[in-house]
Amino acid sequence: MPENTKQQDKNESLTRRRFLKSSGIALGGLAVGGALGSLIPFKEKTSVENVKSDKKTENYNLALMYFTQEQFRMVEAATERIFPADDNGPGAKELGVAYFIDHQLSGDWGFNSREYMQPPFFKGEKVQGYQGRIRRREIFDIGLRELQNYSLTKYKKNFIDLSDEEQDDVLTDFAEDKVNLTTISASGFFTMLRSGTLEGAYSDPLYSGNRNMEGWKMRNYPGSQMAYTDVIDKKFTVIPPVSLKDHLGH
Repeated sequence: MPENTKQQDKNESLTRRRFLKSSGIALGGLAVGGALGSLIPFKEKTSVENVKSDKKTENYNLALMYFTQEQFRMVEAATERIFPADDNGPGAKELGVAYFIDHQLSGDWGFNSREYMQPPFFKGEKVQGYQGRIRRREIFDIGLRELQNYSLTKYKKNFIDLSDEEQDDVLTDFAEDKVNLTTISASGFFTMLRSGTLEGAYSDPLYSGNRNMEGWKMRNYPGSQMAYTDVIDKKFTVIPPVSLKDHLGH
């Protein structure tokens, strides 16, 4: 190797070594001083127990994944009439049922992805359930639009602006197929909405409904228990409900 090349490599090595020394990152990759150290301000250690915050913990799961704002408000109002709050406990709105339905429609359930959806399509018997080509999310889109149109036709008001009695009247007409729809069955849409309401009220809170397990508490349902060995040989006892989240770390 030529002498000038050796000298150049030696100079580069010295320059690199000098940089590492001055920047303070030569020890285990830690910034302990120099140029990089000056960029990272040192703070005194603070005990987490001494930090007090008045900020309320946010539930970021309460966000829309499919519905528009208008659709969400309609579903919230309709499910509250199907599962209203009373002396026994909260209703669908407080339980977060509308969020449950919204999140379900954004996933496999809304796309009917686990069901055979290819032709030919024939009208099935009532015991066979839905046999059409339209997916659930589309059924909700059509059903909510027709729910709004029917409310405007019958009461000259938006569905969410109707009184409780008027909303009950509109939903009853859908349930009894008194509303003529060409694309979907009015009663079929109501049945789907009612089923989603009950599922949202009693599903695990993981799925955005049954907030704080209040639906389970109203039914004295124990939720997702790991075992019943402690009570199986005893008289009936109301067990505090447990969600899937409670099993973390077990």
